[in-house]
Amino acid sequence: MPIPLYPEFAPVSLEMREELYPSLNLIKDGISEFNFSNLYLFRRTYGYRVSRVPGRTFVVEGSKQGKSFFYVPCAVPDKETMASLMASHDYLKNLSDSQAEAHRLEIESWGYQVEEDRDNFDYLYDRKDLAELSGKAYHKKRNLVNAFLNSYSYEQKPLDKSNVPDAIAVLDEWRAQKGFDGDYAAAREALELFDVLGMRGCVYYVDGAPAGWCLGEPLAKARMFAVHFEKACDRYKGIYQFINQAFAQSLPAYIRSVNREQDLGDEGLRQAKMTYRPSGFVKKYRVLKGEP
Repeated sequence: MPIPLYPEFAPVSLEMREELYPSLNLIKDGISEFNFSNLYLFRRTYGYRVSRVPGRTFVVEGSKQGKSFFYVPCAVPDKETMASLMASHDYLKNLSDSQAEAHRLEIESWGYQVEEDRDNFDYLYDRKDLAELSGKAYHKKRNLVNAFLNSYSYEQKPLDKSNVPDAIAVLDEWRAQKGFDGDYAAAREALELFDVLGMRGCVYYVDGAPAGWCLGEPLAKARMFAVHFEKACDRYKGIYQFINQAFAQSLPAYIRSVNREQDLGDEGLRQAKMTYRPSGFVKKYRVLKGEP
């Protein structure tokens, strides 16, 4: 169904890709949530619904932990529309760095608060750094990769329809190892619809058996690649470090940065992401209602 005009909203559907994809693909900041595949795959998790402000932007609304939020990925709406959205939602999520730089004073003059949302910053890495792992900073990572390479016979294959079942087998083992679903449903649907959603990835084999996979898509006019999913069988020591490097090596040279998404405030995940020495962050901001 077509995307309705604001203030009407409709649930995210596969048919909306044709309308949403071109606009989202032109966004320069590289926010990992601002692509059609992410909105579609996590539509049930956050209850995503979409509306359109003609000539301005799309509005995506959702909810998390009992709080309602909205995104305005393509542009900050006018004062009247913003007032309506802020009145019907708890906060604006993922205001981009460029939007904050251009409109922060204006938004604050309307009576709202703009604050950094560090837990949702995306981690950016230089593709060459991940591919080469050179220098003292990556000594431990190189050791784990080398230990993996010396212990196992491996193979990397581009994800295609023939090896999707192998990737799903890894995903099933991953869920069994973890003992909870996590993003299982979204990851499985991503594998089943990777070609329809315009995603690319690789499947990794150890001693002939499926052992891991990685899947994502280009962002920011293809200057950046966002890794949306990365799953592996933990019984192979060093496999995650190996996949991280091997997948970076498989990306075309015109991809400058790899976006490995946010840590969501998880301290262990934050430490793990920092050990790969990010080259920067995709900053995001929240807009909150002003003090009454």
